[in-house]
Parts: sequence; structure tokens; C-alpha cells
Amino acid sequence: MTDIKYIKPIKRVEGTVSLPGSKSISNRALLLSALSTGTTELSNLLVAEDTDMMIGALRKLGVSVEQDGTDVKVVGCAGHFPNKVANLFLGNAGTAMRPLASVLAFSGGEYVLDGVQRMRERPMQYLVEALNSVGAHIVCMEKQGFPPLKIFPATKLLSDTINIKGNVSSQFVTGLLINGPLVAPHSGLYIHIEGELVSSPYVSLTCQMMGRFGVVTHTELDNYFVPQHPYISPIKFLVEADASSASYFLALGALVGPLTVEGIGRDSIQGDATFVEYLAKMGATVVRSNDHIKTAPPFNGHKLRGIDEDYRQIPDAAMTIAAIAPMCEGRTVLRGIGSWRVKETDRIEALATELSKTGAAVEYGEDWMAIEPPAKLQGGRFATYNDHRIAMCMSLIAAGGVPVEIENPSCVAKTFPDFFERLASVTEEDND
Repeated sequence: MTDIKYIKPIKRVEGTVSLPGSKSISNRALLLSALSTGTTELSNLLVAEDTDMMIGALRKLGVSVEQDGTDVKVVGCAGHFPNKVANLFLGNAGTAMRPLASVLAFSGGEYVLDGVQRMRERPMQYLVEALNSVGAHIVCMEKQGFPPLKIFPATKLLSDTINIKGNVSSQFVTGLLINGPLVAPHSGLYIHIEGELVSSPYVSLTCQMMGRFGVVTHTELDNYFVPQHPYISPIKFLVEADASSASYFLALGALVGPLTVEGIGRDSIQGDATFVEYLAKMGATVVRSNDHIKTAPPFNGHKLRGIDEDYRQIPDAAMTIAAIAPMCEGRTVLRGIGSWRVKETDRIEALATELSKTGAAVEYGEDWMAIEPPAKLQGGRFATYNDHRIAMCMSLIAAGGVPVEIENPSCVAKTFPDFFERLASVTEEDND
């Protein structure tokens, strides 16, 4: 029998909510710590399925990882994994699969990287081609261009330039960047992006974090330059709150707040922190400080208004814009969201299907979606496609004053295991 989470109509949210650590920062921090010289103590690490996958993989590779809740101690291996043979199961964690494939390609070992069925449907071709073109030996074991992958020993890069197509996943570039300092020739390594780079703020995040571990990258036009340089532990590293997870509560505050979100502020290094700028365009009241953001409905008492924007730089947070569109005035158009199709599910198809159940008129194409709000919002039961973000997005419909049922609510464990508990902690239900 399908598990269901029942959410009563939400009349108001108020107070303060704290959030788990960023998934993107957590998995990067774990990998960079493992590759460093020295021991790194990570705090506020996300405790969820995706980080469990990375920690499990690092342990199989011979890295010492001690975990006590959100505090984790990683003993670095100075760029050389002790175990040269390993089978790694990575679930549906793209932030583990793509970077690990790149790092292991030139580590001199024999590895198998696999995941759940959906991971076997998520493309890897461009990354595999890029790595093999400069001396790696990676084979797609079943379907060409997709996991599972078999990595055979290779130790030396054959070129000082790697070309990678940028229009599918920024995680490909992140993997090459993280591996760059370890395999670069003495003169350094150039990573050339062919075509448009999607989700570029995530690549900027990678570069900033590499800097915290002692490696300074340089960017010029479509090229990234990475020097030959060891990673050095910063000793202590604090993971900031997850900006993508923050988007759900920031949106709730804008709809029926006010609500304050702690752990993320104006100086966040995450691209999704700019989500509030789109809320402001929709009319929301937004106040940002160093360590928190507060959102509330428009000053004039009107509803939020729909906007027409390109979201290719914040694809995850853009889903939240789509989710609240049925509760806004006017048409909402989301452009540049083609990367949704290769995520945990085809998010364009999934959101279009579920948002239509609210009575909204939804149109969509290969990389866009348009939503017209209904005359009367409808609640009901929403499928989640085993996608954590679909579950959290559709929960927001309750803020329109209608009851909501979320199928398979446990899928939020991928990045936000106690989402529903934190939602309940700031919610005033409409019991009329």
C-alpha cells in the first residue's frame, strides 16, 4: 500500500526554521577532504541518502570517515585512494557519481560505479568521452553513455586540455575540476567548455570550495585553468544551509508568511540563494541579513504575480516557482529548464502532470513550461515519482488553502529527511 502524507490546508506560516546542510556543498566537501593532505572536521553536514552514498563510497575506497550526526571527520589520502579495486553503489546521487567517475579515472585502480534504475537512465556520455579522449579507460557496462561504468587503470593524462560539452550537466565540469589538480601536467590543465554551460553557479561553487582546500582556479571565457597542486585540509569546514531546500520555506513565507529561514544569508556561495530575487520580482517582501532571510507576502495585500524568466542558472529552485504558480496572479513562464529532464525523474513531465491536478492550465516543451492559475485551486493526491523535490514542491499547494496528499513522502530522505516535521513546526492549519 502506498504511503501517504496528509497536509491540511495551511492558513499561515510564522516563526523561524533552520535547514539541513547543503547537499551540493556536503558532497563536494566530503570528496575534497578525502583527497586532501591532513584531517578535516566537517560540521552541519547534510545527513541524507546522497551523503550516505558518498561516505559509503569513500570508505570502500579506503578513506577513514567518522560520523557523529552532522559532524564528520575525514582523514585525507593526499590524492591517492588506498583501495585500488572497489564496487561502488551510489544510489541516485549525481553529486557522487559524476565527480567520483572523474576522480577515479586516473587513480590507477579498477572500479565499478552503479546506482538505482533511475541513475542508469541519467546520461554520462559526455563525461566518459571527455575522460577517454585524454587517456582514461572507462566502459559503459550495459547501455552506451549510461551507468554502470567500469573504470580500468589509467594514471597519466595525455593532454593539457580537456574538452567537455556543457549543456547536459554542470556535474561533468565539477568532476573534471576536482580531479584537475591531481592529474594536471606541470604547466596546468585547461578545461574547455563546448557550447552553453548549464547551472554554472554550481561550477562557481566548486571553484570556491577548491579554493578553501588550497587550489585556486582561473576562469576565462569558456576555459577553466587548474594548476597542478595538492589539496590541503582547511582543518575545519562549516557547511552552510541548503539553498535549494530553503526555497520551499522562502516561498511559503512569501505566500502566507512572514517566515524567517536561518543558516543562509546575503553572502551565500550557493547559486540557488538568488531564488529570493525572483520572489521579489513576484512582489514578495524580502529581507536579507548575514545569516538569515525573511520573506512575507506583498506589502499591498495582493497575491504574488506570475513572471516570465529564464532559470537555467537555478534549475532546482526554479521548481519551487512552478509549484507556487497556481497560487499567483497571472501567467508564469519558466524558460531554460531543459536539465529537469535528466534529473531524478523527468521533472518537466512530472510537474506538468501534477500541477494540472490543481486546475491550473499547464503547457510545456523541451525546455520550458507555462502555467495559468485556475479560477479555483484544487487540492488532492499528488504523485512524487520517487523524486524528493516533486514531493516538497507539491506540498506547497496546501498554502493555497486546500488539503494535499503526498504519495511516497519518504522520498524526501534523499536531501531533507525531516522536511514534513519542519514544515509542521511553522504551520498554522486552517481548520475552518
